[in-house]
Amino acid sequence: MANSSHGSTARAILYAFLANVGIAIAKTWAASITGSGSMLAEAIHSYADASNQVLLYLGLRQSTKPPDDDHPLGYGKLSYFWSFIVALLLFSVGGLFSIYEGTHKLLHPEPLSQIWIAITVLLVAIGLEALSLWGCVRQIKNIRGERPFMVWLKETRQSELVVVLGEDIAALLGLFLALIFISLAGQTGNPLYDAIGSICIGIVLIVISVFLTLRVRSLLIGRSADPLIQEAIARVIADDEHIEKVFNTITVQLGPDTLLAAKIKLKSGIDIETAVEDINRLERHLKAEIPNLKWCFMEPDVED
Repeated sequence: MANSSHGSTARAILYAFLANVGIAIAKTWAASITGSGSMLAEAIHSYADASNQVLLYLGLRQSTKPPDDDHPLGYGKLSYFWSFIVALLLFSVGGLFSIYEGTHKLLHPEPLSQIWIAITVLLVAIGLEALSLWGCVRQIKNIRGERPFMVWLKETRQSELVVVLGEDIAALLGLFLALIFISLAGQTGNPLYDAIGSICIGIVLIVISVFLTLRVRSLLIGRSADPLIQEAIARVIADDEHIEKVFNTITVQLGPDTLLAAKIKLKSGIDIETAVEDINRLERHLKAEIPNLKWCFMEPDVED
């Protein structure tokens, strides 16, 4: 399960990176010819997205580093850190620059030229971004199983996939806005439409960036395991015939890995050796059922 989700996330990041590099180059060329602020804002957005994908992949790789003396619970949360940085970059580099460029063009309008080039590039970019989004959604489908998409989005602890999804949606919305406003500027001959388009793109990027930042923030603080993992843990413990009662359980998601601590009451009348054997058997069963469960701490007690 862990390796599968890791590979799916890496593929989604790769799709987005390849799409954004190609799109960024095409947008830069179109912006230099047409003088469009919306197109320049879109080019900067694509370059930022391509850089963000590199950071997401870096976080994905670093999160799998084994624990050491200084980090006994591993480096799993590094994936959350880099996802948080990417969300901030989407806000600053993408959103704020787009608004700045649009405001500048609004105050100092310049005529556009050869708008058909910009429109052609935008149509091609929409196709490529749609493919990138399709690849991301397909990888999410492989992971979420039978859960509805919105339920997965609310419950998932895979920050990289959420960020890639948000970037792809922001990119498509930005492209459609650029296409609409550049077309209006071409039809009316009024370059102010292009400036307004750039500002609208910036607002969209900031809104999505704020959503992603808040989403990843909860993971950085420390969040419990995915509800499906929690359900699996509860089922395994409940099915164990040697346990009389479960006082409480605590789970923490650390990147791709999960930590479990539980206080349980074993059936009375057993000696220490038997209790140790029962607990070890339970821990082995839990890790067999939940491959992502890396740490498992069981505390036997008679009261909470």
